[in-house]
Amino acid sequence: MNKYEKIVNDYKTKNKQGFTKSELNELLKLFPTITESKFNEAFGVNTCLMIDGEIIFYHHDIARAISKCMGDISLTTYEFD
Repeated sequence: MNKYEKIVNDYKTKNKQGFTKSELNELLKLFPTITESKFNEAFGVNTCLMIDGEIIFYHHDIARAISKCMGDISLTTYEFD
């Protein structure tokens, strides 16, 4: 587990399955060098679920996007989930 996975996994969320959009926005404030457009490009196409009408984003997808933005990993266009 890299340091970004630990931060994401330890972040308190309303749903154990993942992050709401507002929780994701709050988490990203911990990384001021990551712009919304940079994160969205790294996040790309991902799997999510819906709970009580809210889209929930999985921890591992968020951690991978942050790791990519921070230069720790490089994802190809063929790699997702």
